[in-house]
Amino acid sequence: MRREKRPRRWLRILGRIGLGLIVLVIVTGITGFSWNELVTRHYLNAYPVPGKFYSVDGGKMHIYCTGTGAPTLILDAGAGDDWTVWTKVQSELSKTTQVCSFDRSGLGSSDVLLGGHDANSLADQLHALVGQAGIKTPFVLAGHSIAGIYMRAYTAKFPSDVAGLIFIDSSHPDQLQRFPKAFTQASPNLFVMSWMTRLGIARAMGQCTDLPPGVDAVKGFAYANICRPSVVDSGLEEIRAFPRSTDETRHTGPFGRLPILIISEDPEVQRKDTSLPPDVMAQTSIAWNQMQEDLKQLSLNSRRVIAARSSHYVQLDRPDVIDREVPEFIEHIRHGTPMTEVGTTRVE
Repeated sequence: MRREKRPRRWLRILGRIGLGLIVLVIVTGITGFSWNELVTRHYLNAYPVPGKFYSVDGGKMHIYCTGTGAPTLILDAGAGDDWTVWTKVQSELSKTTQVCSFDRSGLGSSDVLLGGHDANSLADQLHALVGQAGIKTPFVLAGHSIAGIYMRAYTAKFPSDVAGLIFIDSSHPDQLQRFPKAFTQASPNLFVMSWMTRLGIARAMGQCTDLPPGVDAVKGFAYANICRPSVVDSGLEEIRAFPRSTDETRHTGPFGRLPILIISEDPEVQRKDTSLPPDVMAQTSIAWNQMQEDLKQLSLNSRRVIAARSSHYVQLDRPDVIDREVPEFIEHIRHGTPMTEVGTTRVE
């Protein structure tokens, strides 16, 4: 009889250990979630966001305008980013004209709106925002990364609103087809990223305060949103909607003689910014560089500048290039003078 009871006793012990581990995981998860929420609320309360809010699609959209003059320059950030990513250039560009950075649906300080996260929906929301804010048209749109796709959608839907386009290392509608499969398949697990944020794991790993150098002036605002679950989820939704966004914009353009300025990263730098095999990254870099060059075909009045030594975030790595090239571009539009070096590509 004793031999028969011994296995049952060990099963009970193992069951209790398993239950204890489950309880430990649940408690740890609740603790991490609560900690992340408390820290996020602290930063939200300690650093009230500058700018104004307007009602769009059942929620509030945030826009931050500085400077005066026309045409207004509207800055649209990359996937998951908000107005703070423009901190190194907005104040300088504001010396030339009115400059407005804003937060798309669910990002930064904007609510999650009723519309989708695809290019056409985001274009409609921006159109509503600038109307509410009373921004005079036509204006100049500047978009980084995925926002270049959104600018194309906006220009196709509301051409009379747009006086010019500035693509800052912009995504291309064909990139999923033109990149090597190894690169496109190496995308992060979005489900895991979402739950790492919710459970405070990302914060414990220091990812919530990992900012590039030189943005100390806005670090409090950035800390408030980097690991806010709703913000992270909205950024991930834009990534999930990317195939749809590319389908919506693949056949946009050309846009006649609309002034277009393309500012791109240094291809050699992108090749070093990845853990992928060198041959895969080399192919990716070549494809990306060609797609940047192809953007010139969107207008008979376009030119391209490669920012030497810059990675994908040109506005952070080489703000001097943007601060020099964009005011000149604005002045050409303002005075109706011909843009110089049309059709060319040069390195700065």
